[in-house]
Amino acid sequence: MRKKNKNIILENIEVTDYAAEGKSLVRHEGKVVFVSGAIPGDIVNIQIVKSKKDWAEGRAIKIVEPASNRLAPFCKHFGVCGGCKWQMLPYEKQLEYKQQEAEQNLKRIGKIDIPEILPIVGSEKTTQYRNKLEFTFSNKRYLTNDEIDSEISISPQNALGYHAPRIFDKIIDIQECFLLDDVNNVIRNTIRDYAKSKELEFYNIRDHTGWLRNIIIRFSTTGELMVNICLNHEDEANTKEMLDFLLLKVPSITTLLYTINPKWNDTIYDLTPVVYYGKGFIMEKLGALNFMISPKSFFQTNTKQAEKLYDITKSFAGLTGQEIVYDLYCGTGSIGLFVSEGAKKIIGVEVIEDAIEDAKKNAALNNINHAEFFAGDVIKICNDAFFTTHGKPDVVITDPPRVGMHEKLVIKLLEMEAPKIVYVSCNTATQARDLALLSEKYQVEKVQPVDMFPHTHHIECVVLLTLKSND
Repeated sequence: MRKKNKNIILENIEVTDYAAEGKSLVRHEGKVVFVSGAIPGDIVNIQIVKSKKDWAEGRAIKIVEPASNRLAPFCKHFGVCGGCKWQMLPYEKQLEYKQQEAEQNLKRIGKIDIPEILPIVGSEKTTQYRNKLEFTFSNKRYLTNDEIDSEISISPQNALGYHAPRIFDKIIDIQECFLLDDVNNVIRNTIRDYAKSKELEFYNIRDHTGWLRNIIIRFSTTGELMVNICLNHEDEANTKEMLDFLLLKVPSITTLLYTINPKWNDTIYDLTPVVYYGKGFIMEKLGALNFMISPKSFFQTNTKQAEKLYDITKSFAGLTGQEIVYDLYCGTGSIGLFVSEGAKKIIGVEVIEDAIEDAKKNAALNNINHAEFFAGDVIKICNDAFFTTHGKPDVVITDPPRVGMHEKLVIKLLEMEAPKIVYVSCNTATQARDLALLSEKYQVEKVQPVDMFPHTHHIECVVLLTLKSND
């Protein structure tokens, strides 16, 4: 162990195990060290970035001897871009570690009895599996240490890509991304080259200046392609010229929009995208259902894995055609509509009004007449009067954001006493916390992890709970 620039460097350390959230683990001088950028079996030099009494965090700064199963990353931006951090790990090992993390979280955090967890459902596609990507323009390009040290002059200006990890005002200039069909690379690189040739201003996040802000690309399994370009202010002449050029170079675009965003943040939920070409939306299929995806719609970003996730949810619900199903955090209604064939009635509740409007349109599109959707807080909506009108739930499906369910909603579920709850989660830690609270009246019957995002540490997990008997 030696010190360099006041940082502790651990040399020739063997990584022994996987920890959680994409980090690995070593033990050194009685202390547990969580390491990013390494996999079990690697021998590495580690730079300590945080040190406490019993544990520390570090990052691998040199692979002294790679693990026997370490793979060469397939992306040139690996190690710089914050995505796809597990490219060096064989996919079967990724699944093994995700299964391990789901089990540990549910048992350690939940502290409740759970049955044997079913084997994680992997993804057939491990690249080009997403249907949506967003890229950011910036007049401040992030330069890697290799680029800074290079004898080749590289301009620190004008990048189009992803935010550099932990650096809010610099963007990695992405040349190739494997998360979505190759058309994403054609669109991004075409627009970047065009903007530079025309000397169009890239956005400055610190000063809130510049013109070009974001590109949002959606590519459905039906082959329909949507591009939405976000601009800081109106410029009719340059907008028309740029969009016409993009349509000429990428004729596969079926819907092209632009959105004027004068705000300091990048969200567009409260803005109005303008349709420049096409019908203003794309169509996607989930199983036998069709879904209309508008520029502001939320939709599962891995369509094929979403089908598997929803199939599991439907199986866990065990519908016979007689059940009233409440779909909480329903978004655009995709889960509720997917399981609707086996239900007597679907009641969807979501706080975002635009999502509820999409859900209603998608129900009509698929001729599903026994689904109703309501915008608002489920805690306020699901009262006795609502139950009298629509019926109490036989099955509750809940798919909350990463922070999990609000404690008031957990209390409301305990009051509802639906015979079954199917809990779909993108964060097994907060799911485990909520399961512990629900254990007052519910027992866990089945647990099924699903991998929606290969090469990342993210895990989806479906849990079936049944109401305990009063005996």
